[in-house]
Amino acid sequence: MTEKVFTLTAALRFVPALLIGLFALSSESSAARPELGIWYDDSGQGAVEIYICQENASRLCGRIVWLKDPLNAEGVPKHDRYNPDPASQGRPICGLPMLWGLGLMSDGTFDGGKIYDPKTGKTYSVALQLAESDKLKVTGYLGVKMLGKSFLWTRAPAGLPRCEGAPPPPA
Repeated sequence: MTEKVFTLTAALRFVPALLIGLFALSSESSAARPELGIWYDDSGQGAVEIYICQENASRLCGRIVWLKDPLNAEGVPKHDRYNPDPASQGRPICGLPMLWGLGLMSDGTFDGGKIYDPKTGKTYSVALQLAESDKLKVTGYLGVKMLGKSFLWTRAPAGLPRCEGAPPPPA
């Protein structure tokens, strides 16, 4: 009996932290959650909008909403040509979901999500950490985060035009 009481007591200690995490993501505006918004990737060739996932309000997602060069050499909008799934290779890069499932950790960072790299067609685990108010550390990894590769994204200016085909900002 005491073992069950201890297990229940230990489990109940985590409930407030879980509720705070869920509330923090679902009720805060973009200004209050600094990771939300549009970020230039490390190359400066694209920008990703990070937003609260529609299907799970306790997670962050992201999609490409700006490209420096949205057209290929033939003047056609760029597509997801490196995707390992042939059925997905026709998807336009503009508007392409590339981050999903990032959960808020107890230290204020985000982890446990995935990131898709349209330049290679590969998917990695991902963690996000705000480095400065306008710098976001994005770490892609396979298995062990310490062995991953980190990139620094820069906050895009307000009013950055969205590429053709990008969905409107989330409500």
